[in-house]
Amino acid sequence: MDSNISLMSLSRLQFFLPDVCLSTPINESMSFLSAKTPGPFSHRFSSSHHLSYLLHLLAAARSSFSIGAPGPLCTSNVYVCPGDSVCVPSYKHVKETSSQLFSPVLLTAPERVNSPMYFLFSALLLSGLTALVSALGTQCTTPLGAGLAAPSDPFWMQTIKHQGISAFNPSPDTYEVFRNVKDFGAVGDGVTDDTAAINAAITAGTRCGLGTCQSSTLTPAVVYFPQGTYVISAPLIAYYYTQLIGDARALPTILAAPTFNGIALIDANPYIANGQFYHETLNFFRSVRNLVLDLRQIPAANSVNGLHWQVSQATSLMNIVIHLSTDPSTNHQGMFMENGSGGYMGDMIVNGGKVGLWVGNQQFTVRNVTINNAQTGILMVWNWGWTFQSVNMNSCGIGFDVNQGAGHVGIIDAVVTDTPIAVRTAIPSTTLQGSIVLNNMKLINSAVAVGIASDSSTLLAGGTTTIPSWGQGNAYHGTNPTGTYTQGPIANAHKPSVLLDSAGKIFGRTHPQYADYAPSQFVSVRDHGATGDGHTDDTTAIKDVFRKFAGCKIIFFDAGTYIVSSTITIPAGTKVVGEAWTTIAGKGPAFSSQLRPTPVIQVGKFGSVGTMEITDMLFTTVGSAAGAVVVEWNIKQSSQGAAGMWDSHIRLAGADGSNLQETQCPKDGSGGVSNCFAAYLALHLTPLSSAYLEGTWVWLADHNLDGDGVTQITVYSGRGILSQSQGPVWLIGTAEHHVLYQYNLVGARNHYLGLIQTETPYYQPQPKPPAPFFTNLLIGDPIISPSQPAAWGLRVAASFDVIVFGAGLYSFFQNYDSTCETTNSCQNQIATVDSISKVTIYGLSTVASTYQLSVNNHGVINQSSNSNGFESTVTVWSKN
Repeated sequence: MDSNISLMSLSRLQFFLPDVCLSTPINESMSFLSAKTPGPFSHRFSSSHHLSYLLHLLAAARSSFSIGAPGPLCTSNVYVCPGDSVCVPSYKHVKETSSQLFSPVLLTAPERVNSPMYFLFSALLLSGLTALVSALGTQCTTPLGAGLAAPSDPFWMQTIKHQGISAFNPSPDTYEVFRNVKDFGAVGDGVTDDTAAINAAITAGTRCGLGTCQSSTLTPAVVYFPQGTYVISAPLIAYYYTQLIGDARALPTILAAPTFNGIALIDANPYIANGQFYHETLNFFRSVRNLVLDLRQIPAANSVNGLHWQVSQATSLMNIVIHLSTDPSTNHQGMFMENGSGGYMGDMIVNGGKVGLWVGNQQFTVRNVTINNAQTGILMVWNWGWTFQSVNMNSCGIGFDVNQGAGHVGIIDAVVTDTPIAVRTAIPSTTLQGSIVLNNMKLINSAVAVGIASDSSTLLAGGTTTIPSWGQGNAYHGTNPTGTYTQGPIANAHKPSVLLDSAGKIFGRTHPQYADYAPSQFVSVRDHGATGDGHTDDTTAIKDVFRKFAGCKIIFFDAGTYIVSSTITIPAGTKVVGEAWTTIAGKGPAFSSQLRPTPVIQVGKFGSVGTMEITDMLFTTVGSAAGAVVVEWNIKQSSQGAAGMWDSHIRLAGADGSNLQETQCPKDGSGGVSNCFAAYLALHLTPLSSAYLEGTWVWLADHNLDGDGVTQITVYSGRGILSQSQGPVWLIGTAEHHVLYQYNLVGARNHYLGLIQTETPYYQPQPKPPAPFFTNLLIGDPIISPSQPAAWGLRVAASFDVIVFGAGLYSFFQNYDSTCETTNSCQNQIATVDSISKVTIYGLSTVASTYQLSVNNHGVINQSSNSNGFESTVTVWSKN
């Protein structure tokens, strides 16, 4: 086998003139094994390759059907035949488009199927492959190895050459992406007031803020804090598209002066007259990391916060320590978050305070946060669904205080120590009134596991114990449409050992920052010929960097937009670091046809095993790109969590340079279809891969990000996230606005998803999916029923050991009309699991879908039984 063959190329098949219609209905609930012998088609499948093709089709559809007369011919632009039968190409019209020749093993092993036979064929496929571990680059003599920074050296980010650009900024040659606060006059001596200097570093360059700019991709910034103590007397304003990053080797301290005046030390969305800087649910692209926020000099009676963090997707907090007053009368809080649609935060410590985290937001994931000595650790004011993973509470009065406005709170692998009340709910309830799930929660000397605020009663006694799985809310099982309200033990999902760490918790891994590495261990792509100017074809230069330095240098993508015209393969053993979400954009004929789906970024070759670390990158296309598979993820970890991506996103359309904005693709669809294709498939986790993806946003833009930042657009991306991985996969992220589905697990195994969030395209059902794309059964596409003319938020088929710990699946419009929200009928079904998959879902919150969950595409759980404020919530659904 040629190791250069991509997995997508294995089914890169052109479907010219599909000429056969199968009689309906094709029922995805029926077993592959019950498929009848294809009578009229037998002559087409005389060879083993023809038989393999049939198996592909049958397994992908998992259908039981009889085939009679062929019926009307289907044309190349028809998706559904007369009578709602489905067009399927005959083998004589399948043409291999890759220049590579495939081995018989690959031809006869259907790697993209949706059936119980999947694992048999996977085994056959695996038996024909050898793990591919990339050799070192041609300029390498030894692998990268350990960091070489001396103990007294600053963080590499401080001294590495900075030459990043903003490609589409009006002044790209002079605009500075990287800013060291000391270059703007900050002293960091613990005495001098550095407020003005730091804010000058943040705002320099006519950046997006002040309430006059809702969003912009043209003014990205990395604002860097060297080691030191920076005194401030007013908030630091975190502008749009800003990363505030401290020295990871010696965290700088932001010290509030006793006279500090403002809502928070760092404010991501300041209040101004008649509103705020940014719309709270469009406040994207923020990161704060490697800082100590010290509020202890502020009088305890003052109401003040470490962070005002009213943000949305593509935002992160990491490696932050917050010190608050421990005075009994303190009004200090670590965080104030009153709104938004996030987001991710992790690896934080909060010491003291009245409240560690005061939070309200549609959805969020919180991982590895420790709160010590707070009166209340986390006050959950409202939400549609939050996931707390590996949160530690030590010596707090109350651990988690859940207000009645909270739709769902899922807590997994928490440890609560010396805290009288671990979890407190607002009021006693006998019907759904705020959903809670506790899973593998360890209590140490905490008398009350779950208490009730209104009458101080105990719902679940504590002590020193472990709670395997407990829930409050409506529980469902299988195809039973009637749920049971419970305040007690609930289904405990089987957790495969490959998903767990040595302590039996869901595995997590912190965003790599290479704090111990020296600048000499990095190589800049701009130093080796890449421009990042958004116009020049950088394909050859980027490939050359990987060819020379993969495995022995950290590949640093200076800020910019790098245009590529063919697939970029990132070899196993590579570490890639971006700067302010460095962009790689696929452009040109290679990505233009949905008949030839082609990866823009290929993460490892098919069958490769090793390490892979990608941080602070953004992957996209320049339209039209109907055949772009934006990221094809092939790499399999060589050790737990060794293959991952952090704070990196797939963003399609909406931004300057994308050629997919309101000018080309207005909301009313007058831009046409052919000019407004953004991608074929956004992210593909292939069968032999594993992946740790944290804080990943896979977004097809519904509006302009530049200009006014709000004008809606109509663009098309065929598919969101497709996973066929056998695992392990850990996925914390969101996927929105793709045509057929947002998440599609096909023949997958060993997945942890939490929290996931989706939105259905606003323009559907005009056109109805799969239009303007073709259904491709060879990659497990769902067959969209005429009665379900909307994208799936979540689809699971022939997949096993899947845990969804928090899901927010939303549908707000029909053809941009939101009146359907009032009747919860913007779409009929939004999540489906087939009858053989083994899946447990905790905290399923949906908006405006009649059925919250379906089995075999038949609605089971009606939202009317689970109304929970604006959203509807299922506390747990289990199957097998």
